Amino acid sequence: QVQLLESGGGLVQVGGSLRLSCAASGRTFTYAMGWFRQAPGKEREFVAGISWDGTTIYYADSVKGRFTISRDNAKDTAYLQMNSLKPEDTAVYYCTNVRSGVDWGRNYATPDKYDYWGQGTQVTVSS
Repeated sequence: QVQLLESGGGLVQVGGSLRLSCAASGRTFTYAMGWFRQAPGKEREFVAGISWDGTTIYYADSVKGRFTISRDNAKDTAYLQMNSLKPEDTAVYYCTNVRSGVDWGRNYATPDKYDYWGQGTQVTVSS
């Protein structure tokens, strides 16, 4: 069983920055980790994903050039650095991971591909 705990959310003004962290615990191999977000009344959407060795990274078009995903395997922690935040970035952000790398490259943006989820952290960008 893997537990994921997000932190770092909060209220920030337009153009500001936040850094989210996701600490993983439990003895399960993690092939990849990802961040999704969900705004009120909307479906959960992919934000970014990173393979276990950091060599494969994906971003949603809406965050490319502004967000950076990274991971520190020694600390079992993933990060999401968010810069130039916009009001449309307001959402609950969820950390997730996947144990198997099979088909991850084709399904990285699909929530059903992932195995464990954190409880989420709220990010609010005020204009």
